This record gives sequence, structure tokens and C-alpha cells, in this order.
Amino acid sequence: MNAYYFTRKFLITTCLLFSAVCVDGQVAARAEAEIVDIMANYQAIGAAVAVVKDGDMIYRHSFGLKNVETKEALENDDIFRIASISKSFVTTGIMQLIEMGKLSLDDDVSDLIGFRVRNPNFPDSVITLRLILSHRSSINDKKGYFTLDAINPDKNPEWAKAYNSYAPNRGYQYCNLNFNLAGAILEKYSGERLDRYIQRHILEPLGVYGGYNVDELDSSRFVTLYAYDGETKSFAASPEAYQSRAEALKTYVMGYSTPVFSPTGGMKMSAEDLARVMMMHMHYGKANGTHIISEKSSRAMQTVLTPESGYGMSLRTIEDLIPGKAMTGHEGIAYGLYSAMYFQPQEQFGIVVITNGCNTGFTHGDVINDFLLEVYGCLYRNFLQ
Repeated sequence: MNAYYFTRKFLITTCLLFSAVCVDGQVAARAEAEIVDIMANYQAIGAAVAVVKDGDMIYRHSFGLKNVETKEALENDDIFRIASISKSFVTTGIMQLIEMGKLSLDDDVSDLIGFRVRNPNFPDSVITLRLILSHRSSINDKKGYFTLDAINPDKNPEWAKAYNSYAPNRGYQYCNLNFNLAGAILEKYSGERLDRYIQRHILEPLGVYGGYNVDELDSSRFVTLYAYDGETKSFAASPEAYQSRAEALKTYVMGYSTPVFSPTGGMKMSAEDLARVMMMHMHYGKANGTHIISEKSSRAMQTVLTPESGYGMSLRTIEDLIPGKAMTGHEGIAYGLYSAMYFQPQEQFGIVVITNGCNTGFTHGDVINDFLLEVYGCLYRNFLQ
């Protein structure tokens, strides 16, 4: 594959009739033309966007291709693996258990998970649930994160390499293993398998479609993800993004095998439904009259604990996405996909953008790439400014 597929003319012909009807047609047409040009500039394969204001979704649209090989157009109800935005679902579930009195943010992760979780350089420093949810645990991904064996002293003789040289709560490093631990803890203390807990207690109450278990989702709605290779100047499909877990589930151990579902990145959902989840966070735990978590819990997730990164607990606040606006949310990168879910809680607006592949860089920081930044700017100017 190459840029031949991503001409402006092609993109225009594949973004028909997916807009919400609650915005001015001329405004929508102008925004769509701009996004088509942005996509062509970054060789984007497909993109799904959603804009919310107050309690309403004021715009949604899908552009480009769901699958290059079949030339199938992307539609609003198609679902992506949304990558690290998935972490916010795990923390939301943890906060529910805290509200039930089953957990505390100050609990020792060693006690919760069932094996010793201590930085060997600081053996007396307790690593708490709050610290793994905020990436302040001093844990790293050097020994991998696809299994808890990476950090389990009973399973891995090199477990000590999974810790940094600084003490817990004395530094920040983004770490996927933190959230695979958190997912396992959610599973142990809820008594439900991770995928089923999130489905029952978050997705169903919000009326959205998605989940961590690919085998229980409609595979015809999966959006193919394409990773760009800078050396060959081409895209390659990433079928592993939707790999079946059926075989692994035959020997699944509750509270330990949880990384099979990738709590850290494995949620699958459409941009439109992700925007509905975002509105719950924007309204501090409530959407459409449904309370998912308390306002206290929601504000705790959004409270910045590391100023240099803007990170709270699975949500971060950044200043450079929309000029002059402090935006809260999360982003994701995996298998060629780039996703972003960011909202402004005081002004009550938010934007979701997901692409299944593009050729982009990070010239404005390491959180939001250039493609997402330009699409966000376009949507804000046209629908919210």
C-alpha cells in the first residue's frame, strides 16, 4: 500500500451521510473538507470523530476506509481497539469498588495482588493502588507487561529489573504493567472476570457497545488497523489487534491471567460510543441520568498528581491541544492506531478522534501527534469556538 489510496477525491467520496443532523450543513461541509485535506496530508486511511457539547453529541462523522484491501468505507458504528484510553475503564471500575468499601486507594498492592510488589531499592516503601493508577509506582515495562510473571518474584528471577531507581511516589513513568496489575486487582475484588465486570457495570449502564473480549463482539464491525513503516513508506495491516483469546481462556486464572484481555489497552469501541463514555467523565461520573461513579471519585481521577505530565489516575490534563483550554482525557497508540478522548469539564465540551493508520509525527510534544492535533483544531474551530 502507498499514498495512492489516500487522495482527496477518494476521501470525499467515502465520507457520505455519516454526520449528525444537529449542526449547520455548511459548517459541517466546511469542517469535512478541512479534515479530508488533513487526512490526505498525513496519508490517513480512515478517521472517526465525535464532538459533544453539554449533554449532547452535536457532530459525528466517519471518513475514509475501514479496510484498504476490501475498499470498505468506515462507518460510525464500526469499532476500533482504542489502545490506552482503555486504562480509564479499569480505573472507573476500581473507583466503583472503592465506593463499595472493597478497596482503598491507599491499599498495599502486595496485599491486593497476592505476591510481593516492592521496589528492591526501597523495600520499606509501600506501593499503593493510587500509585499504580497514577504511574507513580516506580514500576517499569522493561521485563514486559503481557503477564504478571514479569514482576512476580516467585515466577521471574529478574523481577527486580521491573523497577526504576527512584522510590515509589518520587517520580513518574508511564507503565502498562501498572494497569495490568490494576485489572487483576479489579477482577479479584469484584469476583467477576475483567471483561464481564466492565461490560456489566460500565458499558451496559451507559448504553454503549464494546468490550475487552473480541470473541463476544461482532467481528464484522472491527476496523482494520494499519501500521506505517517509515523505511518502506508503506502501511501493513495489524490483525493481532483483534486476536482471539479463546485458547488462553481455557487455562485462565482469575486475578492473575488478566493481562490476556489487556486492561491497559484492549477495549474495543466506536468513536461515537467512546464520546458517550467521555460525557460521563465530563459530567463527573454521570451520563443520561445514570451514575457510574460518584463526583468525588470522578474528580479524583481527574486531579493532576504529576504536574509535568498532567497525569491523574488514568486521565491527564494537557494545555496544548486546544490553545487556551485545559483539556482532560487520554490518548492511545497501538498497531498503527492513534486515538484521543479529551474534554473541557468547565466549558462542557469534548472531542474524540480515532484513526486506523496515518503517517504522522510528534512535533508538538509526546502526548498528541500532529494528525490528531490538526483534526482537534479543525473540529473545535468549526463546532465549538
